[in-house]
Amino acid sequence: MMDDISSIRLGAFLTILIIMLLLEFWLPARHLPNRANAPKPATRWIGNIGLLVISAIAARLVLPIGLAGIALYCQQQQWGLFNYIALPDWASITISLLLLDLVIYWQHRLFHRIPLLWRLHKVHHADVHVDSTTALRFHPLEIIASIGIKALAIVLLGIPASAVILFEILLNGLAIFNHANIRLSPKLERIVRTVLVTQILHRIHHSQIMRESNSNFGFSIVWWDRLFGTYSAKASKADEDLDIGLIEYPNAKQNAWLTGLLWMPFTHKK
Repeated sequence: MMDDISSIRLGAFLTILIIMLLLEFWLPARHLPNRANAPKPATRWIGNIGLLVISAIAARLVLPIGLAGIALYCQQQQWGLFNYIALPDWASITISLLLLDLVIYWQHRLFHRIPLLWRLHKVHHADVHVDSTTALRFHPLEIIASIGIKALAIVLLGIPASAVILFEILLNGLAIFNHANIRLSPKLERIVRTVLVTQILHRIHHSQIMRESNSNFGFSIVWWDRLFGTYSAKASKADEDLDIGLIEYPNAKQNAWLTGLLWMPFTHKK
């Protein structure tokens, strides 16, 4: 069963990634900064995808049965809130998806607020360009920490395995979608942003201006940002002119090479 789940997740992940990459190639919203110390596209891709591969291996070593396996075990042991509340399947899955997304929202805020966690998360924000591969760019230690947080939520809430699988597919897919280097038409963008985090909204989150970076924390839906006062509809600059990344990491070796990305949390820059 775990192999089937992995195949489904991988298939959905690759399908969405390929579609977004093709759209980026066909209709890019922005171009990689053209300056002397900017990384080459191939260097970025190797670094970002390299982090994904290492993180996937680390996640498998830390939790071989996966989050869905944790959910199945909790169901067998009758652990967690939903194992004591009689709800229709559709209701428990819907509520579980919303609660897991809320957990990820607050996890994201904590990774910005707590210095030790920011050391890990800044690897993601140091990217000087935002595209589909940026959605893959997370330090392995951040991925492990995130797995621990989600596992704790699953145990406490007794979230069903089906909801965990669906959430992981949606989270990965929507993260690739809103990091993609595309721009929806103005009319469509206004409609989509009433529910989902769009590319423009998430690029605001990747702004070099920390006030803008500390907004739009959602990876999927925008409701949590609106509810908790972290929603930002517009940046100080137009989307095509927005300065992306972290000012303290302009060098390609630091913010694009795989070795630099792995070492970045252990540097002394804030």
